[in-house]
Amino acid sequence: MKENKTVRQLQNEVDEYIGQFKEGYFSPLAMTARLTEELGELAREVNHYYGEKQKKSDEKENTVQEELGDLLFVIICLANSLDIDLQTAHDQVMHKFKTRDKDRWTKKDEGDFDE
Repeated sequence: MKENKTVRQLQNEVDEYIGQFKEGYFSPLAMTARLTEELGELAREVNHYYGEKQKKSDEKENTVQEELGDLLFVIICLANSLDIDLQTAHDQVMHKFKTRDKDRWTKKDEGDFDE
């Protein structure tokens, strides 16, 4: 069974990994470019699986899960390099959605929730 990790544990794990290399984290600008690259790869995979564009026979088989993992890794690297706690960032954005955007979407009736 896989261990469930907190966001802080993920950040610590990535920091320990990067910390073993002299180069350390890339610059925020380089990581932002890398985020864009990884997002493009995710978009390509989503298009292959759910869109009209089929993979070429000689293309490497990636998965949406793999590309999301790559994107998450770079997001954690960027946050760590800027000393941003992603748990705090998440809590802040959820507060924003629950207050500012609380009436933006049509809520399901209690009987509509999936079980």
